[in-house]
Amino acid sequence: MSPRKAAALPDGGSLRDHLIATAERVIAERGTVGLTVRAIAREASVADGVLYNHFADKEELLAHALTAHVRKVEQGLGALPEPGTGTVEANLEAYVAYGLAMHRAFLPAFTGFFSQPKVLARFAGLGGPGEDWRDRLAGYLRAERDLGRLPHAAKTEAAARIVVGFCHEVVISALFDERAPAEPAPEAVDDLVAVVLRGIAG
Repeated sequence: MSPRKAAALPDGGSLRDHLIATAERVIAERGTVGLTVRAIAREASVADGVLYNHFADKEELLAHALTAHVRKVEQGLGALPEPGTGTVEANLEAYVAYGLAMHRAFLPAFTGFFSQPKVLARFAGLGGPGEDWRDRLAGYLRAERDLGRLPHAAKTEAAARIVVGFCHEVVISALFDERAPAEPAPEAVDDLVAVVLRGIAG
């Protein structure tokens, strides 16, 4: 059987980019459980072996596709508040809402790769400092501290971890337990913001 030709590419597009975009679309539409190179090749209209002309291995392709999926999700969520605008409380609530929406959108894609740690390791290695939501949250808090809207001694890295942990807990609980609420109660978010900004003693 002769190899099938690649699908038509946009002007200036490369076959490598086409393969990444195809794999990202498969992840978005079908998830990652049982995702195979053959399935991606069929969707991209190429022979199975073509993928290995552009990627060192399956893990590299999947890591790039997962990165593309995360970026596409983030682009659809809109802008985050800028330091020095509004109130810190309202801005932090916006970061929490963004984090919850983001994790709900792409965390299911990660579950299919839990048994493929090489893919997750490659994915982690593709992101640079300051690119993900957690880094932007920490950077926002540092900027507010520098502007004097947070105490000089504010532990911004620890605060960012608390917010990230909250979002993970809410989304993962709903993902694995159908009885868990998909959305946290408004007072739970209020309590989170209060703890982050004023400490556990309130």
